[in-house]
Amino acid sequence: MNIPFLDNWRKRQGGTRAVTLAETAATDPAGLAEVLAECELLRVRAESGGLELDDTPGSLTALDQLPPRWRDDPEEVPWMGNDAGLYLGTVLVRTVPGARWDIWPSGQPVVLLASGREIDVVGAGLDWAVYGSPELSQVYAEAAEE
Repeated sequence: MNIPFLDNWRKRQGGTRAVTLAETAATDPAGLAEVLAECELLRVRAESGGLELDDTPGSLTALDQLPPRWRDDPEEVPWMGNDAGLYLGTVLVRTVPGARWDIWPSGQPVVLLASGREIDVVGAGLDWAVYGSPELSQVYAEAAEE
């Protein structure tokens, strides 16, 4: 998975070799959570809409109410969806007991719930960015019930 800000994070870590998300998940779960929580494009778009993302379930509800102006730019839609999914995952990991980041062999970040269920948060974010459904708050609510 190509995550543009990952290069900046790698530089901050002082490493010269490529660090994969899977290696980071195994050796530095907090570092992985930090990387995945950046969601720079989403945070900029939310702020321009008057919304501060505070990594809480309430912010997911507020995001669901944003006018989907990113749909006017077909190149922005997948980036916005990726960031929305990573933000959804960030909220889940920070607020749902036992939830944690995991990395599929393909490199896709997912959230693993205490029940063992995996949530493809990036897929959910892409659906939200393209179609508006399912709402991010709905995905969160269903996951938090487990």
